[in-house]
Amino acid sequence: MKPVKPLLLLIDDDPVIRDSLEFVLQADFEIETAESRNDVQELLTKLRRAPDAVLLDLGLPPDVHSPEQGFALISDLLAVSPNIKILILSGQDDRKNVKHALALGAFDFVAKPCEVELLRSRLTHSLFIRDAEVSLQQEVIRREDGFIGNSPSMNKLRAQVEQFGDTPFPVLVEGPSGSGKELVAKALHDGTSRAEAPYLVINCAAMSAQLIEAQLFGHTKGAFTGATAAKAGFFEEADKGSLCLDEIGELPLELQAKLLRILENGEFYRIGETQVRHSSARIIAATNRDLRNEVARGAFREDLYHRLSVFRIQIPPLAERGDDRLLLLEHFNKFYSKQLDTRPFALTDEALNAWRRYAFPGNVRELKNIVVRLNLRLRGGTASIEDIRNEFDIEQELHPPIEAVQPESTAAPDRDMVASIAPQTSNHDEENQEARIKFAHQQLLNTEEFKLDDVLRQWEGYFIKAALKEAGGNLSKAARKLGINRTTLYSRVQKYPELQLDSD
Repeated sequence: MKPVKPLLLLIDDDPVIRDSLEFVLQADFEIETAESRNDVQELLTKLRRAPDAVLLDLGLPPDVHSPEQGFALISDLLAVSPNIKILILSGQDDRKNVKHALALGAFDFVAKPCEVELLRSRLTHSLFIRDAEVSLQQEVIRREDGFIGNSPSMNKLRAQVEQFGDTPFPVLVEGPSGSGKELVAKALHDGTSRAEAPYLVINCAAMSAQLIEAQLFGHTKGAFTGATAAKAGFFEEADKGSLCLDEIGELPLELQAKLLRILENGEFYRIGETQVRHSSARIIAATNRDLRNEVARGAFREDLYHRLSVFRIQIPPLAERGDDRLLLLEHFNKFYSKQLDTRPFALTDEALNAWRRYAFPGNVRELKNIVVRLNLRLRGGTASIEDIRNEFDIEQELHPPIEAVQPESTAAPDRDMVASIAPQTSNHDEENQEARIKFAHQQLLNTEEFKLDDVLRQWEGYFIKAALKEAGGNLSKAARKLGINRTTLYSRVQKYPELQLDSD
């Protein structure tokens, strides 16, 4: 049997570049090409396997002079598979955008124009690192508890995994991209009496609705074009074990009702079949979306949300884990230096302090990629403050050292903070408060189908527009005005087109 070539996805709006790259790389890779984000999203639903590596030009239609479509694609691709290695194709003058792309989860960048052998070498190296990371994931899972970190929020996470692990009820794992949801889901399976039974994962963001349904429930022969034989679905194959529904927020509405049925009574049908089948697979759902917001805007069924969230685990972003970032630095530094046959790099005191102060908007994935690049460049040397800052997203300010956030159950409210946001008791403020209550009362009386979430979203839009206008359209400055990070602001603007700044 011939060895399977790695699957490489080339994304560039220039057909000459796509054709040239495909020609020079086709001997080493199976190639797929696309010229826009829409092309990629359609292609991903048809591919039989996720790409191993991606060459991505940030400037894509409809505005090839803006990197925003490229930024969004990074998130799209990593939602399909966290192990995809994304290399940014860029001119040197795009360094600012490249660094933000790296913070979002891209692995490396290649400057245009580039020599073929250099490009082939960088791609080969990225796949070597990917294979090493698969081994690393297994090593982490084999640890006593599977997690790295001693912060209060990580200790709370450990306790929740132990508490919720050996139950038959669904668990909803929530957390930002790059925070390790897949490790938590696997730990929920491995630490239970189901550990010897199958553990299967399906990514709801990676397939079309028809393909997801066929994978989940199975199908009979001839049920649809291409169904040349009957096939069991994941619910059958994971029976007595665990089924992880990754990126559950992407599950099409038409399939949510069918998923609800099996959660209620364990019953389902193969596509094209009338025989009722049963499964006792334990469901673990994972998402980087706020499903409550998705319910409020009608994109996710409320009854399904309540079924899935019998137990909820919220993975903290790295910015809230204090000096866990130093433990992760040490762990990945040792691992990757061993893989690259070199010594771990060191940091100057100034560089180490900068490391502690950086917010790591891309979470553990970003930290890990930075460690890989520093290992490659320094080869056992010492990282200066310039080396560290060259790796950080220049859109992210360095903050004072962030102490680990206390778990919700034990954190005490800050009196000064409470005082600053509590209603004041002066006569003038009491009058303002009364006026606002009267206004709210009128809104409730005069609106037939009042929805608080819609009103809050509208006001959120007003503040975002005001901040963007104040910042002259600069997302980073607007995010600082609003007290959120740039990535959060960008995702909200993308999610709700009506929030975007008017062209005037």
